[in-house]
Amino acid sequence: MNNKESIIQATIDLIQEKSEDMDGITVREICQRANVGLGLVNYHFGNKDKLIELCVERMVNGIVERFRSMGEQTENLSPAEKLDYLGNMTLNFLFDHYALSRISILSDMRVPKEDDNTQRTYMAYLPLVSACRPDWDKETLARRTFYLITVMQQAVLQHQLILKLYGINLTVPKERRAFHSAVLHDILEV
Repeated sequence: MNNKESIIQATIDLIQEKSEDMDGITVREICQRANVGLGLVNYHFGNKDKLIELCVERMVNGIVERFRSMGEQTENLSPAEKLDYLGNMTLNFLFDHYALSRISILSDMRVPKEDDNTQRTYMAYLPLVSACRPDWDKETLARRTFYLITVMQQAVLQHQLILKLYGINLTVPKERRAFHSAVLHDILEV
């Protein structure tokens, strides 16, 4: 493994270990774990924040790919049930890995890329939304799928506001499922 990949792997390992305390990860700690000199983080990545964003993107990328290949678990479900299943799975992941998810969402919002995690999630959802609403034209499908992804991201980022405004505690799985069902109903009219 080259120095750059060693640094990435060491950072991913530290993110997984420290999960909710990613701010506590230091460049020195990363370099010690990767067995490389301190200057290589800045040389390869510019700074620690850019390195962490790259690592988070890689980690979430793997999760999104698993979502896209969920066929076996849902083969006997209707399109609406599949969408409900995927949405609950997504929200559970986002809340179970809140710090990681927050970085990923904010990074995608700050610097959107053609193949970022938001785009990958959108592409995983689009066929399911299409299967649920075959009566919609492509523009409506694209727009409503985008709404769905955006609402889910904002629900994660603004879960405390949702609790304050609506009394829905999205950190509680049962309340999260009910919220997701309501969002599906509101956006997809199913």
